[in-house]
Amino acid sequence: MNASAPLANLITLGARDLPRLREFYRALGWPHIIDDGEFVAFELRGIVLALFPLAQLARDAHTEPEPVSGGIGFTVGINVDTAEEVDQLTERMRSAGARITKEPVDAEFFTGRSAYLCDPEGNYFEIAWAQPDNPVLAAVRRAASGAAATPESSE
Repeated sequence: MNASAPLANLITLGARDLPRLREFYRALGWPHIIDDGEFVAFELRGIVLALFPLAQLARDAHTEPEPVSGGIGFTVGINVDTAEEVDQLTERMRSAGARITKEPVDAEFFTGRSAYLCDPEGNYFEIAWAQPDNPVLAAVRRAASGAAATPESSE
């Protein structure tokens, strides 16, 4: 990892219904670090997931909110430590109100296990476990720990 590379570990979701989205993430038991009524943030391992009213987010960015598309445009990846955790977290998220779009299965594009789901506002997540030799997993773990990549692993 290049020491001059920016630190990118905060994802802010523009919420159309902040109270509903807040309760969804609270139901998962994720620790929240701030909730001032208009901004909510949850601290996960290696990242902070924040919620901000969509109209305010658009205003802050000097743009307009994207119309609801009903489809997938991005995913937030949640990497877990075991294949079983894919199933367990999928069930926790289902119980909290997530819509599962791909039940936990052996992954198609890598060696591991994955599932896809979306929160009540259609923000998509992939829950994944990958074999330890997976280069993306290795980079994610380095990023979460703040460790620098070795020259061999960054090529």
